[in-house]
Amino acid sequence: MDLPRFMGTWYLIAAIPTLFERDAWNAVETYTLQPDGMILTTLRFNKGAAGGPLKKVNATAYVHPGSGGAVWGVRIFWPVKAQYIVAWLKPDYSEMIVARDARDYTWVFARTPAVTATEWASLKRQVAALGYSTSGLRKIPQSWSSMPDDAP
Repeated sequence: MDLPRFMGTWYLIAAIPTLFERDAWNAVETYTLQPDGMILTTLRFNKGAAGGPLKKVNATAYVHPGSGGAVWGVRIFWPVKAQYIVAWLKPDYSEMIVARDARDYTWVFARTPAVTATEWASLKRQVAALGYSTSGLRKIPQSWSSMPDDAP
């Protein structure tokens, strides 16, 4: 995986969400590669509705050596670390799926806030191929008219 190419803004299209993300709208995650090789991750979303309160979560990630850049440890807050596996990445870096070995959560991202019906069907098949039940997938509503001026 070309880590510098991977960096930037990714829109959360769907997830088998954590408790924290269950009522997220307009969710966007941004990755910024730091000079020391660490990755700053910033998740932003409106809570509960398109015009709901804006939530922002910063975390620091590090790439596991020997993983080709695809397996990260993410420190959300001390002492909590989460596993983050870029389990599927479209060759043009326009879509990706993040997974965990535990198969408890997954996140489907795209470089745009929406995907076509055909792309969505393909992404769901990819999630299933990774060993997840797609019945728990929640599509994340995206309505950019409600985002603040400094949104990506």
